Amino acid sequence: MSTLSRRAKLKVQAVVEEDELPSFLKSSSESEEDNDDDSSWEPQKKATSSLKLPNSNKSKPKKVSVVRKKVPQISSSPIKVAIKEELNRSVLIDDVSEDSKDELKALQNQKTTNSTRKRVSNKPRTQKAKKLKVEEVICRTDNLDGGGGGIEIPSTSTMQGGISIKKGEDEEDLTFGEPPLKKIKSTMFPQGQPVKTAGNVGKVQEELEMNWDMVQVLSERINIEPWVCANIICLFNDDNTIPFIARYRKELINNLDADALREVQQALEELRTVAKKTHTTIQKIKKEGKLSESLLTALLNCRTLEELDHVSAPYKTGSKGTKAQRAKQLGLEGAAKTLLENPGALNLLSYVKPGVKGLSTLQEIEMGVQHILADMFAKDKDTLDFIRKLCLRRYICIQSSLAKVSSKNVSEKDINKFQLYQNFSCNIKNIQHHQILAINRGENLKILTVKVNIPDNVKNEFCSWCVQNRWRPLRFARPELMKILHDSVDDSYKRLIYPLLCREYRSKLTSDAEKESIMMFGRNLRQLLLTSPVPGRTLMGVDPGYKHGCKLAIISPTSQILHTDVVYLHSGQGFREAEKLKRLLLNFNCSTVVIGNGTACRETEAYFADLIMKKYFAPLDVVYCIVNEAGASIYSVSPEANKEMPGLDPNLRSAVSIARRVQDPLAELVKIEPKHIGVGMYQHDVSQTLLKATLDSVVEECVSFVGVDINICSEILLRHIAGLNANRAKNIIEWREKNGPFINREQLKNVKGLGPKSFQQCAGFIRFNQDYIRTFCSSLQNESSTGDQVLSASVTAPVDVQITDEKQGKKKSKTAPKAALKPNPLDQTCIHPESYDIAMRFLSLIGGNLCEIGKPEMQQKINSVLQKEGIEGIAKRLKTTVHTLQIIIDGLSQPESFDFRTDFDKPDFKRSIVCLEDLNVGTVLTGKVENATLFGIFVDIGVGKSGLIPIRNVTEAKLSKVKKRRSLGLGPGERVEVKVTNIDIPRSRITLDLIRVL
Repeated sequence: MSTLSRRAKLKVQAVVEEDELPSFLKSSSESEEDNDDDSSWEPQKKATSSLKLPNSNKSKPKKVSVVRKKVPQISSSPIKVAIKEELNRSVLIDDVSEDSKDELKALQNQKTTNSTRKRVSNKPRTQKAKKLKVEEVICRTDNLDGGGGGIEIPSTSTMQGGISIKKGEDEEDLTFGEPPLKKIKSTMFPQGQPVKTAGNVGKVQEELEMNWDMVQVLSERINIEPWVCANIICLFNDDNTIPFIARYRKELINNLDADALREVQQALEELRTVAKKTHTTIQKIKKEGKLSESLLTALLNCRTLEELDHVSAPYKTGSKGTKAQRAKQLGLEGAAKTLLENPGALNLLSYVKPGVKGLSTLQEIEMGVQHILADMFAKDKDTLDFIRKLCLRRYICIQSSLAKVSSKNVSEKDINKFQLYQNFSCNIKNIQHHQILAINRGENLKILTVKVNIPDNVKNEFCSWCVQNRWRPLRFARPELMKILHDSVDDSYKRLIYPLLCREYRSKLTSDAEKESIMMFGRNLRQLLLTSPVPGRTLMGVDPGYKHGCKLAIISPTSQILHTDVVYLHSGQGFREAEKLKRLLLNFNCSTVVIGNGTACRETEAYFADLIMKKYFAPLDVVYCIVNEAGASIYSVSPEANKEMPGLDPNLRSAVSIARRVQDPLAELVKIEPKHIGVGMYQHDVSQTLLKATLDSVVEECVSFVGVDINICSEILLRHIAGLNANRAKNIIEWREKNGPFINREQLKNVKGLGPKSFQQCAGFIRFNQDYIRTFCSSLQNESSTGDQVLSASVTAPVDVQITDEKQGKKKSKTAPKAALKPNPLDQTCIHPESYDIAMRFLSLIGGNLCEIGKPEMQQKINSVLQKEGIEGIAKRLKTTVHTLQIIIDGLSQPESFDFRTDFDKPDFKRSIVCLEDLNVGTVLTGKVENATLFGIFVDIGVGKSGLIPIRNVTEAKLSKVKKRRSLGLGPGERVEVKVTNIDIPRSRITLDLIRVL
């Protein structure tokens, strides 16, 4: 066990300096102290930022010396508990009473000391998060003073839920065991405004510190203001969901949408992954006794996994070592440093040792020195920065060609698919994302060979700069030594730097292409999920088939299964089956047929179109539509389908699912794993983890923004609401079955597992049908008044009755607050409960009441007040933000059961069919977008084969100006008018031009 030197112990007690090493190096073994001599010479560099690491992520050192401070004891345990509960809530530090500040400081000092004692703990970050809750909450306010300069910031609904904002006051800054230079501000983030005072605005302390600031790097990568990034990081650290942030925290994120928040979240996770892996690598190298100060600096400078792999590659377990390492083991590192510092004193002949491999001749010694210098150049941050900037100004292209030796398993048909890329070259600045994905797929199949071409003038300029500027010897060097330096620079570029640049370019292009592909999949999925429902119709779902027949399912307007059957339309029995179809449609008064787009779809569509044209189903005016059946077969054999439709044949379940996809697309499609819906591009070539996370987030966003009726929705739909999961959704359904319908949002707090944070996230997205609740309550009142039925304590009480909800279980039961169960009309709106007080004050201001919600009278009163004072004036008067007030106005003016999906397209119902042979160049058709990709839009024009609109033909001028768009471009389900520009019948390809969006 090594011990600390006296000087090291003094450093531990000193105030943190900018050039201080990470604390774990203070317990270094003697072998590391020897390395300090080896790394004494370094080229002149820019000053690096602090390398101090937090205590929470240290692995087990052999011995750690800590300085223990005397901590005042807190005698009153109830006060400690109260303080702990206050700090562990999602609300950041706002108003702390003067009497409890000293106790709060003492408690924090005690927590800090305890965490220092446990610094040898090797638990994952997720487990340590709870221990560091107070430290994380406090650090989020560091350097983010929103109340400075006498600027008065209005209060908002965020007072209760996420981030409180207070006016600037002269108040003592709170410090909790932090170094003297890091005082903690009690004021919070700005509302939609960056802080203009401090120069280091937006810094958020991370568990793992690097030589770069997380907020600044994140801001540069995604091109969002630093103060917005800082706010988003803190919101995510507080476990806020994307739908909640996008709707109820707009003032903190500068009105970003959900897609932008997902992009920030992904970039943040990438940077944290780099930081985590970096510190794991540091601990590993340190344990082996190979960590020097220069290596530590290089590791902490890494911003990508590629950089980290480049720096740490020689130190990986099992590596035989690089050429530079082997040269250092021979003792040539001193010669390499002398060549740069004092070349006149260097005598390479003195290193010659006959019989020793690597030192036997002068040429071997020169080669060893060259390898050490080349490695030094390739690991230097300034050198790499120069070559990267140089490449930005040059023409760098990516090239692909047909591989000389293709895999035996590759067919000629597969090779022809990559015909466009068999002699391909493109500037990396101009190459499209789908081209990168196609090239990568061809390379993985051993069909294509890919390389990055960097022009020779880049190498020449780089080598000249290294020899004459960055790595120029400090004194005169003999020609033979200058030749070694020139050869070292050339070797460093060819063997180390050029491959690194190629890996970086390929990795960056692939990463960007994968992200764009996933985002495109997400946009398509959102468009599909938000397809306008077709309520109030009895529908016949048809799952087409040849040998096994077409499966039929007739469902009621409330999605109940009325009848299932099988008909054989394509086996010579078509006329007899037509009678059966007619009888079913007439018996159930069904005039809408939904056909799945799978096998035999085209023939089934022609069959129905022929009968409709002959008016065979008269007096019914029957129409049909084609719907994407992707995922229906997988769902039909899932446990959820078996639970929902027990005893029904899986083939018939598919027909039910097809019909329900038209009646309520969102409620049906959430039952299917998103990646099986099939509206993506290269979805099997991208990161499956990132794909699943993004698509699940999109589903959560759509379900939350549409909202669910808590008293009638299914468990599957409920689990996709922001803040809920499978267990919480199950508990809500069980509570509903046991106690009856929910009366208001406050009752959700009585559900097991639904704590304050979960309630905050989900409450705004859950709806309560007021007519249903009023009917239910009035029936309970009648039963109670007549005395015919005595309600037990477990049954939901009538209106105005005080109840408590006791749950049996292993843990202590949750007791419901004793409050009157009254329906609240605001529960049917998108207004969050934290804003109810502001909503009531706004109603008083306009002279309205809760009974007028969603009625024309309410809209008239709101418009009248807005015309007089304006929304900003009213917001200031109510001491809230414009964003919060706008949500209140929308919630009060939208009619009951409002569904914003009505703004989106409905399915395209048809009565006739067109064949591919009927098409001519110049024909104008209407169709429905089937899928959108990065290179074009696929449109179903009713000929059995989708046509392609090249992406160059989709311009902003052709898109609808009236329709609300969540993103620029077209998505599945939209109706368009197109013109045929090319027909390739042998290859079944149709090229279209977009005329307009209908």
